[in-house]
Amino acid sequence: MNRSTQQKAAHVTTRRLLDMKQNGEKIAMLTAYDYTMARILDRAGVDVLLVGDSASNVFAGHSTTLPITIEEMIYHAKAVVRGVHDESGRAMVVIDMPFMSYQLSSEEALRNAGKIMKEHECDAVKLEGGRVIADTVKRITDVGIPVMGHLGLMPQSIYKYGSYRVRAQEEREAEQLLEDAKIIEEAGAFAIVLEKIPSALAVEVTRSLTIPTIGIGAGVACDGQVLVINDILGLNREFHPRFVRQYADLNTVIEDAARQYVEDVREANFPSPEESY
Repeated sequence: MNRSTQQKAAHVTTRRLLDMKQNGEKIAMLTAYDYTMARILDRAGVDVLLVGDSASNVFAGHSTTLPITIEEMIYHAKAVVRGVHDESGRAMVVIDMPFMSYQLSSEEALRNAGKIMKEHECDAVKLEGGRVIADTVKRITDVGIPVMGHLGLMPQSIYKYGSYRVRAQEEREAEQLLEDAKIIEEAGAFAIVLEKIPSALAVEVTRSLTIPTIGIGAGVACDGQVLVINDILGLNREFHPRFVRQYADLNTVIEDAARQYVEDVREANFPSPEESY
């Protein structure tokens, strides 16, 4: 059995991610929101697929992540899980718990996390926040549901911040973030996303934790990286943040293909005799 076959056969678990950190292997994570994309990304060797509440932006067209509901997140999650399982897939599937599904109380958070896990066979949930959600993280992990944390720029708190600027640039906020990371690790999280923070701080956090850090706009020193799939594929012409590397220009490819289709239909060049019965 060759290396690629071995990797494909071994489903990524929380234990595997910890081993990757300890062995210095970088973790590749991307968002996914549907069956087809999940299959493609899993075949490509992506370690973790995040069913992100960014679906609120890139699928539903909202300006923030706040409007998406837990039912909508479950709908996307079911499709992604089917895409991975359809291929006897390798990727871990993590689901964002949407705004106000876990903030009111640890009891409600546990109930909603359980609902998410019972509705489909995902691997973990993700929550934004530091010490204020530590009890919630512990409550959820204590019943056997893996939790990924999220610190730095937290999109569900965007109205509190007032902008999408880099977080924790001031010493006080940086110190709090480092403390929060340790608290969330102690509460039982198996990994923490660090979004849009100074690279030097990400180095310090990554070295201070035994669990993996996953960066997005946090520099190369994190144990892994995550980006929104629509961004790396160039599907959105208006969104070009500094931390995104665009690997394709599918916006142009898709628009050109659709224009050619429209032209062929209007000029009766489609369908051809070979494409007809």
